[in-house]
Amino acid sequence: VQLQASGGGLVQPGGSLRLSCAASGRMFSINAMNWYRQAPEKPRELVAGITSGGTTNYADSVKGRFTISRDNAKNTVYLQMNSLKPEDTADYYCSADVTLREGYPDIHYWGQGTLVTVSS
Repeated sequence: VQLQASGGGLVQPGGSLRLSCAASGRMFSINAMNWYRQAPEKPRELVAGITSGGTTNYADSVKGRFTISRDNAKNTVYLQMNSLKPEDTADYYCSADVTLREGYPDIHYWGQGTLVTVSS
């Protein structure tokens, strides 16, 4: 299973970006999908998560500005980021809890980071 993240870049404060993360490979199902971020010299933090049924959760710092969604047919999770601030600058990582075979426990996979830089 591979997770391929994309959509990062340089944006001015107040701007928007949309991150995507597509899962590929043989799998039975994908359960929770999440976005994390890690700024320089800071620990990785959970930004947003979404269950297979569409229940979402957000870090307080991004509530009202970021929206997580997923397309189960495409095995893809998105992160719409609006009203971006300089403090949102970080490497953003997607993750997924994947069931490879029915009845087996989930395995947690990580995608590679995609850099988001918010600067004027």
